[in-house]
Amino acid sequence: MMTKAKNLPSKLPYVGTTIFTVMSKLATDEGAYNLSQGFPSFDCSPKLSELVCHYLKNGYNQYAPMSGAPVFRESIAQKTADVYGTAYDPETEVTVTSGATEAIFCAVTAVVYPGDEVIVLEPAYDSYVPAIDLNGGIPIFVTLDAPDFKIDWEMVKAKISPKTKAILINTPHNPVGTVFSKEDLDSLADIIRDKDIYIISDEVYEHIVFDGGVHHSMMTHPELKERSFICNSVGKTYHVTGWKIGYCLAPAALTKEFRRIHQYITFCTVSPMQYALADFLKLPEHYEALSEFYQRKRDRFNEALRASRFTFKPSKGSFFQIVSYENITDENDYDLAIRLTKEIKVASVPVSVFYKDKKDDKLLRFCFAKDDDILDKAAELLCKL
Repeated sequence: MMTKAKNLPSKLPYVGTTIFTVMSKLATDEGAYNLSQGFPSFDCSPKLSELVCHYLKNGYNQYAPMSGAPVFRESIAQKTADVYGTAYDPETEVTVTSGATEAIFCAVTAVVYPGDEVIVLEPAYDSYVPAIDLNGGIPIFVTLDAPDFKIDWEMVKAKISPKTKAILINTPHNPVGTVFSKEDLDSLADIIRDKDIYIISDEVYEHIVFDGGVHHSMMTHPELKERSFICNSVGKTYHVTGWKIGYCLAPAALTKEFRRIHQYITFCTVSPMQYALADFLKLPEHYEALSEFYQRKRDRFNEALRASRFTFKPSKGSFFQIVSYENITDENDYDLAIRLTKEIKVASVPVSVFYKDKKDDKLLRFCFAKDDDILDKAAELLCKL
């Protein structure tokens, strides 16, 4: 008789099913409007779909090169130069990955050894800390407080130690929608100057910045560029989150080690989409119009919510809006998110899940990357709370 398999000891004992999976499933089960998980309810450009079909039907269905299809890497480098005036060599400094999550994991793995410390600004996206833990690193948290979530750079400086190996950055920020200023980049550069510290920067919402704001990429600061792995994605920009196509921009010396990791995780990324995107990136109107497109959705959703008892400051970037329910109930945010999905039929994400210690500031995150009728109906239901 075969013995029953034992449970394996876990390298991530604190990790369960992600909140995004939990809330999306609950939304489906309850027939609720899903404003929880960060994906659009609308499709990509028909032109992009046509390009994919073209390459699917014309034999571009085998392995792409490990670092990415050359024409795609060239398009990424050219678009980067056009937008930021910054040059990356497509041969040695651009790597295509299976989503930004893989890029972040490879970057962490490339620089973090057991015992190394990595500063994490929380609330933080949920993949950051597991990547650090799996590599034997030690996350060191700097907490950003509601309602403004401003970075206290003196606090960051105080957390630097001889063991600090990297700082994880996210701008525009998920979940709170803040955006780094030029002064933030200068402060960060001052802190790491003359230190062996790397920057891992998640910039997937680069083209979603509101009210005339500007996305200040780490690459725009000469000192930071030389230390930075800039992790990006086409998913949020072109409404194709399900394709899981990302990339990493980094100096050649950093990219060399990054690729050593990448080749043994996914090796390469889906081929026909890379060739389609190589063409599509040459059409700047699709990303140049994105901030205005999402600002209209943010404003529409926020205006409808003004009749509710929720309070909020408009998001400065990303396609998420944080709202406070402190005038409505004392429930913890997780319980309220579950209850709203079941009773009001609108799904959200409790912001406490983005903190190590589940800090509960009575905040929920709503995704407004949805069709207008969904935003209108969801807001109408939330106004009844």
